[in-house]
Amino acid sequence: QRSRRLMGRILAIDFGRKRTGLAVTDPLRITANPLVTIPTHTLETWLTEYFAKEQVDEVVIGHPYQMSGEDSESMQYIQPFINRFRKVFPNMPLKEYDERFTSVIAHQAMIAGGMKKSQRQDKSVVDKLAACIILEGYMDSIR
Repeated sequence: QRSRRLMGRILAIDFGRKRTGLAVTDPLRITANPLVTIPTHTLETWLTEYFAKEQVDEVVIGHPYQMSGEDSESMQYIQPFINRFRKVFPNMPLKEYDERFTSVIAHQAMIAGGMKKSQRQDKSVVDKLAACIILEGYMDSIR
């Protein structure tokens, strides 16, 4: 049956005040891969260019909560981006995903992977890995 439409990628955003990590699935949505870390002020332009060249069907953004379940303080920087994203890309579904433990998991993954301490201190590596962990968690939640 050829009627099944090809799926597009899912893109994940680990939004930060200075840097934003991005991760993406393969077109079949089997694996999540760290993509890039970019300066946050360039994010909207980067997304516009990426959406023009890749088929992306949905975007997931990390939603930071405190242990109590309340929004963390950093939501004050993320919410304006979410509002702007929905205006600029009205046809692109944007899902929020709990990112409470992503930085911790990213560090553990780097240690387990044998990364040197100097590499683990490179925040750009941590940011795109955190985006990848958000994406993996989101993919698990919808399976």
